[in-house]
Amino acid sequence: MKIAIQAADLDSSRVDGTRVYLWNVLKFLGKIAKDDQFYIYHKNNFNSELTPRKFSNYVIRRVKSPFLWTQTGFAFGIWRDKMEALWMPMHNIPLLKSKKIKTTVTIHDLAFKLFPETFPKNDLRRLNRLTDLAVKRSDKIIAVSYSTKRDILKFYPQIKEEKIKVIYHGFDATLFEKKFEDDLQKKILRRWKLIDKKYLLYVGAIQPRKDLPTLVKAFELFKKQSGKSEIKLVLAGGRAWRWRETIEMIENSSVRQDIVLTDKVGFDELAILYRNALLFVFPSRYEGFGIPLLEAFSAGVPVISADNSSLREVGGDGAEYFKSGDYLELAEKIRRMVADEKKRFMMIERGLRQLKNFSWEKSAREILNYLKNDL
Repeated sequence: MKIAIQAADLDSSRVDGTRVYLWNVLKFLGKIAKDDQFYIYHKNNFNSELTPRKFSNYVIRRVKSPFLWTQTGFAFGIWRDKMEALWMPMHNIPLLKSKKIKTTVTIHDLAFKLFPETFPKNDLRRLNRLTDLAVKRSDKIIAVSYSTKRDILKFYPQIKEEKIKVIYHGFDATLFEKKFEDDLQKKILRRWKLIDKKYLLYVGAIQPRKDLPTLVKAFELFKKQSGKSEIKLVLAGGRAWRWRETIEMIENSSVRQDIVLTDKVGFDELAILYRNALLFVFPSRYEGFGIPLLEAFSAGVPVISADNSSLREVGGDGAEYFKSGDYLELAEKIRRMVADEKKRFMMIERGLRQLKNFSWEKSAREILNYLKNDL
């Protein structure tokens, strides 16, 4: 079978969860489906960190187009190459395509519908328009969690439930199990004046939906009540959109000297930051899946997470949860976890058990079966 995959996002300089999702699935599709051909379409040059693995049944199509790439160059490419099936790993779809090409779209989340105030207006209009079309015109939908499936049915009640299949993200623990030289780890920690197991860690973009103000306020209260003057808070991630208000709040914090803003970090640096953290704290108001929880589990770090959307679904009993937005409860959870070494070890063991439920190969097999089902 000839299967088209829209992979233009792998050209992007920004590495985020949805791009890592596609990149990881592509590690396995070519291996598990040797009798199928996969045509991987993109625009320019792959990001060096997201370049797909090479397989004999992968055909890379670099398609140039001056505007509306998905609707022009990409649409023409899948028509020219006579595709039988199409997978769109993001909320998008070519409007003009042969009806013979059965199309499956992955919906990662509907945060822009639930929290429209946290998105730039131009992005909000684009996301709504593209997702509305993708949901209505696709033949099948992949939701990355049951939380996302519920949201799709809520905002698109006309869609039949059987059109949506939940297929979880997988997880590759290789990076977080990688052995690093002590000198490299010390160098990375010195760069931000950190001490092993003396900091709390958040990983993710700086944007309103991640609710970093709740984490900062909880950290301020924790510092005030615990007297743990040596503990720092590390916010690891780049500035995405509408970040100025969050950065201003951080700059004006009473504990600003103990808050570290790393900006974007490389994969090895990220793994080292995880591995040496005392706790991982994830205050996000909404996640379609929540890969950072699995990253922390893999690195052997106890996790405290907001209790909303897909986060309990992904974290299971491997994480401690607090009511989303409640900085008082979060501060208390942090205080107790920092003080209780036995509980930290117990949470690490639970996290490692929960991690075993997620595999990129399993995810790729389920996606492949769904793409080919009823075709």
